[in-house]
Amino acid sequence: MPTYVSFSRYTQQGIEKIKESPKRLDAVKDLIRKAGGEFKAFYLVTGQYDALIIFDAPNDEASTKIMLKVGSLGNVRTETCRAFTEEEFRKLTASF
Repeated sequence: MPTYVSFSRYTQQGIEKIKESPKRLDAVKDLIRKAGGEFKAFYLVTGQYDALIIFDAPNDEASTKIMLKVGSLGNVRTETCRAFTEEEFRKLTASF
């Protein structure tokens, strides 16, 4: 199953209700699971982003639907990337 890394930044609404953030994270975990995916990790980070999550999803469409739902709630803006494992990387570059 493909892996995705989603970087997020709190919106004004999200930061004003920061105490609700752990409950919102639980809701994201549930959303990923219901879409057939698996939540892997959460990190609060410093720098240009506030947090990131790592998760598996069945495909790009499922990942996109998950992140659209998360973004529609108005608490974070996300940027999501497909992540390739070392093994996948080696297979992709084997033909060069």
